[in-house]
Amino acid sequence: MNFWQTFYKNKLMVAGAGIVLLLFIVSILAPWLAPYDPGEINLQNVLAPPSWQHPFGTDQLGRDVLSRMIWGAQISLKVGFVATGIAIIIGTILGAIAGFYGGWVDAAIMRFVDIMLCFPTFFLILAVIAFLEPSIWNIMIVIGLTGWMGVTRLVRADFISLKERDFVQAARVIGASDARIIFLHILPNAFASILVAATLGIAGAILTESALSFLGIGVQPPTPSWGNILTAGKDNIDIAWWLSLYPGLAILITVVGYNLLGEGIRDALDPRLKK
Repeated sequence: MNFWQTFYKNKLMVAGAGIVLLLFIVSILAPWLAPYDPGEINLQNVLAPPSWQHPFGTDQLGRDVLSRMIWGAQISLKVGFVATGIAIIIGTILGAIAGFYGGWVDAAIMRFVDIMLCFPTFFLILAVIAFLEPSIWNIMIVIGLTGWMGVTRLVRADFISLKERDFVQAARVIGASDARIIFLHILPNAFASILVAATLGIAGAILTESALSFLGIGVQPPTPSWGNILTAGKDNIDIAWWLSLYPGLAILITVVGYNLLGEGIRDALDPRLKK
């Protein structure tokens, strides 16, 4: 009950949840919400400004920008959840092992984390993508494989604190295995931190995918993506401002929405932040 009370009192969290829910609805209902086929080319209506017929205008091939943005929301949602899911799984496993066992196991894992953090994440992604075919699945996997370090540190810190609690010691006394203690006793108590990390990670994954698509090495046309719509906007910014404005606002609002939701969940679930 306290969570929901905190939720309704936090207006920014409610706003973030509303944005995320709207993105879900748009993504799921894309086939019915999009007024046109996102890949339909109309060379007689190239770079048409916003109008009643095309509320967000058309691009350099005469495709309806609103339809492409609606379908692009599906891409953003898919990339955000799959990439973050990969990062959460890797980070949770490594963080749990490091925090629970400590000693040389902890030292080895955390030194590997430090090494990975030495590389700028975005440039590391660029380097890996340069050797792979730029497809949406490669993008999701690479983003996930380069985004787990923060989760590892977070989970490790929680496990170091939780493994000394009385309920863990009681589980040891009755002969519970390490795996049972980790997954059934400690991990559920670290779920709040993992949930916050996942929510914020989705925002980061969406932003990274958009940046890669903008550079031309992310989701490839004709598949609609907010990032590659921005690329068309860059090429025609002097005559087609709508190609930059609308996808840019969509990325901004989505990332802010996930960040607000993540911060709100942290405030609601972390007892140390409650007054």
